[in-house]
Amino acid sequence: MEGKMISGIRDNHQRGCVGDFLKSKIQEGSTLSIVSAYFTIYAFEALKGHLTGIEELKFLFGEPRFIQSLDPDKADKKAFKIEDHGLELANRLEQKRVAEECAHWIEDKVQIRSVKQSNLLHGKMYHIARHGIEDAIMGSSNFTVRGLGLSSTGNNIELNLEVD
Repeated sequence: MEGKMISGIRDNHQRGCVGDFLKSKIQEGSTLSIVSAYFTIYAFEALKGHLTGIEELKFLFGEPRFIQSLDPDKADKKAFKIEDHGLELANRLEQKRVAEECAHWIEDKVQIRSVKQSNLLHGKMYHIARHGIEDAIMGSSNFTVRGLGLSSTGNNIELNLEVD
């Protein structure tokens, strides 16, 4: 979803989304740094075409207990579709493939760290460096499909600002 850009604010709705910012800035050989409370394989899948060519990603989890505090109401919803054989989980067949691709990518390109003290770091940041050029966006968007504004069925309303 490419919304109108009046300023550097991205809200995942009328002012553009963080996912489109990342797609426009990540290039072959880029180095990324991300701070986020969440990481999902489906966010990786949505950006896979851009992420596989990066040099490296340094990922900092802002909340060390993020797994224990997952809120199902804020997570990406499962998609169901009705077919001849009844109700079927739409992404079930893809989940294993996506997880394996993501795991290989993490092994090859990603360094993961976590803040040790909970409730210390709340902001989210995406920093991209390539050939001496740096771009960044900071705000409230986690590394999830809805947090990045890449869901086809409703995105989180976020507040992010591009930084020079």
